[in-house]
Amino acid sequence: MDVMSVLLVLLFFANILFAGIIIFIERKDATATWAWVLILFFIPFLGFIIYIFLGQNLTRRRLFDWEGISRIGISDVIRHQIDQIRNPSFSYHNDNIDPYRDMIYMHLINNDAILTKDNDIHIFSDGCDKFEQLKKDIREAQDHIHMQYYIFRNDGLGKELIQLLAEKAAEGVKVRILYDELGSRKLRRRHFNQLTKAGGEVGVFFPSKIALINIRLNYRNHRKLTIIDGSVGYVGGFNVGDEYLGKSKRFGYWRDTHLRITGNAVDPMQTRFILDWNQAAKSHAVAYEARYFPMKQSEGNAAVQIVSSGPDSEWEQIKNGYIKMINNAKESVYIQTPYFIPDQSLLDTIRIASLSGKDIRIMIPSMPDHPFIYWATLSHIGQLMKSGVSVYIYQRGFIHSKVVVVDRAAASVGTANIDMRSFRLNFEVNAFIYDQPTAEKLAADFEQDMMHADKLTQEKYDARSKVVRFKESISRLLSPVL
Repeated sequence: MDVMSVLLVLLFFANILFAGIIIFIERKDATATWAWVLILFFIPFLGFIIYIFLGQNLTRRRLFDWEGISRIGISDVIRHQIDQIRNPSFSYHNDNIDPYRDMIYMHLINNDAILTKDNDIHIFSDGCDKFEQLKKDIREAQDHIHMQYYIFRNDGLGKELIQLLAEKAAEGVKVRILYDELGSRKLRRRHFNQLTKAGGEVGVFFPSKIALINIRLNYRNHRKLTIIDGSVGYVGGFNVGDEYLGKSKRFGYWRDTHLRITGNAVDPMQTRFILDWNQAAKSHAVAYEARYFPMKQSEGNAAVQIVSSGPDSEWEQIKNGYIKMINNAKESVYIQTPYFIPDQSLLDTIRIASLSGKDIRIMIPSMPDHPFIYWATLSHIGQLMKSGVSVYIYQRGFIHSKVVVVDRAAASVGTANIDMRSFRLNFEVNAFIYDQPTAEKLAADFEQDMMHADKLTQEKYDARSKVVRFKESISRLLSPVL
């Protein structure tokens, strides 16, 4: 037997070993397992190297320190709310909340997502408006500013925010910025020198241990949160960069959705930031002090649960929330997402709702920012159109909004896309809102966006070329690992 034959035999057995690790040790779901086995089969040995960077399972790892949370009484609130819901005679006496009692219970049990009922919510669909208000709130900050973004660019907007934050730090306001290394891969710590010299602190989520090598490449912190003085919170789809102001020649107008929240929902947003910060910046850990959880004076009455998910979780909490919302729908479901790659459970949920006579509308972009993901999106969309789902292709620019609205009565807005990466691989955070005025406004925004969208008909979809069909087929096959 020559050397080449020996190497091929060794490679064959190595591939079997690697496949066994994926199947029996990592215990991924069957769809993702088959996708990785195919990669190993077609790309021997190199496929396993790809798996090391993209396929590790984090569910058995303790990433966040939850022990300090008990000091601020969240555990007591959760137990009290669970006991209330379990009481058959208990009622919220609120038409916005009562229909979603079992959904609220699910988020409490599986995500420790307390229900807050005193929130005021402002919706931003335009980046210029959102960042102007954010800068105003930063200027008015008195105690602390906690900011977390997946993408933070060192461009016009990024530099402006850093300068403004440095000025606040020089005034004595405690400023902390957390960003994801992959999402902000062109960002360097030196870009924050002005801020750190003024006393601000900067953390990086899952940084590379060795330059250009990051074995946690596939697990990124996709959350976007800002908390100011513990009384104002921001969550949604906008990152920090000039393209989010509509200045990109490639994307043009950037359509997104972001929330500004005041009320007790800011407390779980603050908790989420502290958990993420303490994981990334252990040497500068934040204690759960009263200054970060002040008494609120909100005049709102919107009910909100802040729900987070990530690859360290056993359950896919945000996806489960989407499924529960759609199952509860009596009349309509509006979905906006830049990527639409649902797993079979969510795909079946949407299909069944449509076949049951519900008005299901899905809006996606007209242009790809990730080609394979875009072709996979078109493949899944085509499958749903057969069940009566209405599909709209946004034409004004790029739509990055992550919104689900049900019956114009409840909604979810946050960072999670309708794709398996957001459900299983990324760290995400969404606000689940039980408030008719907010849901009405989000539904109206969707209908306004329809004025800038083309409806995708079955005839148009069936007329696509063989090349497009081939791209869709390949992308759909790879969708569990995209």
